[in-house]
Amino acid sequence: MIQLSKAFDNFFKSKASYPQFRKKGVNDRFSLTNDQFRIDGKRIKIPNLGWVKMCEKLRHTGKILSAKIFKQGGKWFVSVAVELQDIIKPQPKTGKQVGIDLGITDLATLSNGEKSNGEKIQVPKPLKRYLNKLKKASKCLSRKQKGSKNREKAKTKLSRLHFKISCIRKDFTHKLTSNLVKRFDTICIENLNVKGMAKNRKLSRAISDLGFYELKRQLIYKANIHNKTVKELDRFYPSSKTCSNCGFIMDKADFTLAVRNWICPSCHSHHGRDVNASINILNQADKALTLS
Repeated sequence: MIQLSKAFDNFFKSKASYPQFRKKGVNDRFSLTNDQFRIDGKRIKIPNLGWVKMCEKLRHTGKILSAKIFKQGGKWFVSVAVELQDIIKPQPKTGKQVGIDLGITDLATLSNGEKSNGEKIQVPKPLKRYLNKLKKASKCLSRKQKGSKNREKAKTKLSRLHFKISCIRKDFTHKLTSNLVKRFDTICIENLNVKGMAKNRKLSRAISDLGFYELKRQLIYKANIHNKTVKELDRFYPSSKTCSNCGFIMDKADFTLAVRNWICPSCHSHHGRDVNASINILNQADKALTLS
């Protein structure tokens, strides 16, 4: 009833369409309030199902508020909301700051390394790694008869592969953002037009595989938790073709994507494209995205 009430509220506020009944097998999920379920060690009691085993115990202690049960990758998960008593201890201050240039070959180039090559962070690119398996599984699903058991098996197999790719990407992004927040007090990034970049047919798949938006989102909320600062550079600032030493701006016609290293005609400084951009991002970012 709570979810139905919210659905009608959104409908009358013109935020959503008229509520529809759920279809079995399509985005399966449901929510429970704290008086509808119980947790005892590594098991949970669900209405109409009884006790169901869980893979692990509840990680946090405190007042249990609600639970969301959903199906993903052919497996069932439960997400329990807990009101924590202990406040999370923020990461200690380091006094360091960094500029981050995001790219396709290297996910991130940091400005804190050597000026010639900087610190480059490679990305696993799970979609590229499992693309052939995805094609094979999708073709197998399309050949199965609708409503058959074999189609359900093929659908589950494809769903598990998509879930695996998602997990690899999320795991890497969480580890990277946690490491950055731990190492630096101020993190400067650029405001990328990801939706516009994804319209490039040659680069759209690679850009979608990197997860630029999720990286930015995690940096902001983790920085807020640990009292760190995330700053953003305006998307129209020419960070790549501006000399970080003297401020000379290269001509657009002479500065194509193929140019990875260049020498400034004004001060004759040698620049790596990504490292130079990360230094400019560090020096020019001025829009704060965090509370601190």
